[in-house]
Amino acid sequence: MYADFFLDPEFRVAEELEIKLTLTDQALEQAIRWLLAQPEASEGPEKLLVNRYFDTPDCELNRERAALRVRQAGDQYIQTLKTRGEFVDGAHKRQEWEWPLPTADLDLSLLAGTAVADTVDLKRLRPVFETNFRRRVVMLSHTDENGADTAIEVAVDQGQVISGDAVRPLAEVEFELKQGHPSVLIEWAMKLAVKVPVFLNLVSKAEQGYFLAGLYQPTIATGDAKAPLDINGFLFGLSVLWLTGEPLSFGAMDVSIVEQHARRAGVGQLWSECIQAVSEGSTLSELIDSGELGQLQLALATA
Repeated sequence: MYADFFLDPEFRVAEELEIKLTLTDQALEQAIRWLLAQPEASEGPEKLLVNRYFDTPDCELNRERAALRVRQAGDQYIQTLKTRGEFVDGAHKRQEWEWPLPTADLDLSLLAGTAVADTVDLKRLRPVFETNFRRRVVMLSHTDENGADTAIEVAVDQGQVISGDAVRPLAEVEFELKQGHPSVLIEWAMKLAVKVPVFLNLVSKAEQGYFLAGLYQPTIATGDAKAPLDINGFLFGLSVLWLTGEPLSFGAMDVSIVEQHARRAGVGQLWSECIQAVSEGSTLSELIDSGELGQLQLALATA
């Protein structure tokens, strides 16, 4: 559906592959100190990003699994359209299109020749929420013994998601592959998870904004006897509970397949400890703060 969106060379078309981790503010500061201490690391730019997202009153763009925003960084403006994409081995894979803008105003003419123009009433687009944050960048790069180069951009984001008077905090570390093999992403994410508590979050900034605005209510697939929950379903379910604040419980889920993968991945003990903690009443926040859940999630993502 999105493969032939644009043919104009004035904008950039890319495919993102990234892993997003949610942290507490304290863990975020620990994370950036650890990242900058690595021999492969170099400190990149720091900037304040103001992001305004648009949709129609009945969320036509969101139903098309797309997100549209205008980002301001200093005196530069970028209009971006993203697909929601898919999750592969814990990484978020999606397509992205960008256009430079002269001002912060949305340019509908850039969308007129796209596939969303056939399904979305572009004239009804309006701002629905903002994600505003300070971004610090760390570049990780090295060449292995076979001469293969790897480059990863790590974005450390700290700020807020805002819709009207409603606000929720935002604290994330995103590993985005710029060059090299995708497996390197999960390796770096797992290294960080050993140092500070992290949460592998499959809910995007845009989905957080839609939820805050009351325009998105995610649901969890619980599986049944004929269709146990797979790993992606399990990980997404955890992300939904994190977003909504609902109590953590595995009682209604068939997680037998997830348990099998955990034991095959060598984290059977972690799995048992997390299940035991939940049965004793631990909240999702407590489980995240323990550090064990993030390590379990990332191990499952590679299983």
